[in-house]
Amino acid sequence: MRSLPPPAALRRDFTASLVVFLVALPLCVGVAVASGVPAELGLVTGIVGGLVAGVLPGSSLQVSGPAAGLTVLVYEAVQAHGMATLGVIVLAAGILQLVLGLLKFGRWFRAISVAVVQGMLAGIGLVLIFGQCYAMADLKAPRSGIDKLAGLPALAADIATDDRSLTALAIGAGTVAVLVLWKRLPDRISGALPAPLAAVALATAATAAFSLPIAKVEVQGLLESVQPPALEDFTGLGEIALLGTVLAFTLIASAESLFSAAAVDRMHDGPRTDYDKELIAQGAGNTVCGFLGALPMTAVIVRSSANVQAGARTKASRVLHGVWLLLFAALLPAALGVIPLASLAGVLVHAGCKLVPVRELLPLWREHRGEAVVLAVTAIAIVTTNMFEGVLIGLLLAVAKTAWAISHVHMNVEESGTGPIHVRLTGNATFLRLPLILETLEALPKDRPIELDLSGLRHLDHACQTALTSWADRHNEEGTEPVRMSGRNHSQG
Repeated sequence: MRSLPPPAALRRDFTASLVVFLVALPLCVGVAVASGVPAELGLVTGIVGGLVAGVLPGSSLQVSGPAAGLTVLVYEAVQAHGMATLGVIVLAAGILQLVLGLLKFGRWFRAISVAVVQGMLAGIGLVLIFGQCYAMADLKAPRSGIDKLAGLPALAADIATDDRSLTALAIGAGTVAVLVLWKRLPDRISGALPAPLAAVALATAATAAFSLPIAKVEVQGLLESVQPPALEDFTGLGEIALLGTVLAFTLIASAESLFSAAAVDRMHDGPRTDYDKELIAQGAGNTVCGFLGALPMTAVIVRSSANVQAGARTKASRVLHGVWLLLFAALLPAALGVIPLASLAGVLVHAGCKLVPVRELLPLWREHRGEAVVLAVTAIAIVTTNMFEGVLIGLLLAVAKTAWAISHVHMNVEESGTGPIHVRLTGNATFLRLPLILETLEALPKDRPIELDLSGLRHLDHACQTALTSWADRHNEEGTEPVRMSGRNHSQG
């Protein structure tokens, strides 16, 4: 990144902060509404992302705030444990992130399977799309992902017979259309205003101009919305279900933030991200969000890319974006009350579509079929179960796929006349390959000596070693010639 004189760099950061603020404003509100919490709490998390995480070291240019990727998990947590417990969950997740960062675990989050992360985001995107389709029609969505999907035919029937729902859907669909088409407009128009803000502004103007009878954002006031958790709310941390939710928040928010940091690093040539420090910054931000009873915070690629593309040079841009969110929340909170909910739902439907890697799936299937299966299974598991179980299924499948892939073993059998049969094993002999190994050995003649050479194995696990020894003992009892094994001690893993 080419260095600029301090005044020039500050001007670029100031301009970039305004762009990020305009991008973040409708997303903060939309994520909060979709999560089932007051709209102002989305602004609180955005403010903390700018003023707390923004000043800490880690990644200089990525921007943090409430993310669409956690919407489903937050909604499930609020429905299961109540609004009062949300702050406890976020606070505990933030402290856990701090501990992991201080213990230098940040770099290890980069070892999480990319297919699992993509599957996680795809699953979140699908649930978000299904759920927000109901919100676009001013109707209440079913709770589970599978019920949302199954209820779509009934939703279509309700929309067709209800003028109010049809009107709301028109506003939501119009918002999606603006978001899709905005970049195709001339640069002097599309560059002057971020697409999310333009789409919401146009939808709000149309709703006001035609006095459309559709639901709008409910405004409670910033101070009224902030409800720090009480001491009795922390008693739930002894429950397994709540601890599982905390762990899910921690892992998903951390992975999303650090993957976002890696993506942002590819967008500029400035200082690289320190992953441990970035994890600490995210933990500090979530700890503050938890104290305020707000939404969890992650680094958000949409805002971060807008920050880089707007020419930001230092962390001043993301700090200033938090200042602008604070001023808006303090001085103009009533402005939220004129925004139609269907428009915010449209913003999130568009965000959900961007989380589903449709274009990447076919090339991934051609080149890495196993990774594509992990991605698809993770996404489907999240839709049909819940976020935590879906990610856990994806991780277990990724581990199983990797174990299978690395446990290749090759068996070379050489027979010469009536002499000994030479069997040489190379590669990694694990329990996953035992059926193949035993079937081959048991098919060998029992009336001839067998020389089993294990010196070519890089790894021989306990299950294989025990099975080979048992086979040799059985062969020696049944046959007339013994089995000679060589290289066994050298090959043990």
